[in-house]
Amino acid sequence: MQPFERIVTEYGPMVLRVCRAVLGPEDADDAWSETFVAAMRAYPGLPADANVEAWLVTIAHRKAIDVTRAAARRPTPVDALPEHPSRTGRPEDWDGDLWQALRGLPAKQRQAVAYHYLAGLPYKEIAGLLGGSTDAARRAAADGLKTLRSTYPVTDHEEMAR
Repeated sequence: MQPFERIVTEYGPMVLRVCRAVLGPEDADDAWSETFVAAMRAYPGLPADANVEAWLVTIAHRKAIDVTRAAARRPTPVDALPEHPSRTGRPEDWDGDLWQALRGLPAKQRQAVAYHYLAGLPYKEIAGLLGGSTDAARRAAADGLKTLRSTYPVTDHEEMAR
């Protein structure tokens, strides 16, 4: 089994992208940290043939649920502007426009898009995380991607590639 530090280095950026896509920029860092704290505790018992990527996304999914439930219990300040995350010290730059587009999706579509297109999980594992069938997970991801294509801004470079 490889050292846990390598797991964090290899999969940390992907888990952060998933947390950002599912939760948004304000709560993603906490969910990311909680994911790897939980993973570090459970890592010694992980079977050698386990799919580490799917295992981490499953933990991140559960932490995202915890964060969402906790946020629902907290009062939301209306007079303070939210802080924007720094572009330094992150695995990849954060795209606030993408979050705006993702936020407009229903939760299951947003999660299916994040888990499939950002984490690379197969639809069968996404169905296990979200509940429902493999076909339902595939449909949610397809519907979410279709909506994103119409709502997320396309750059000139991307338009020329089409």
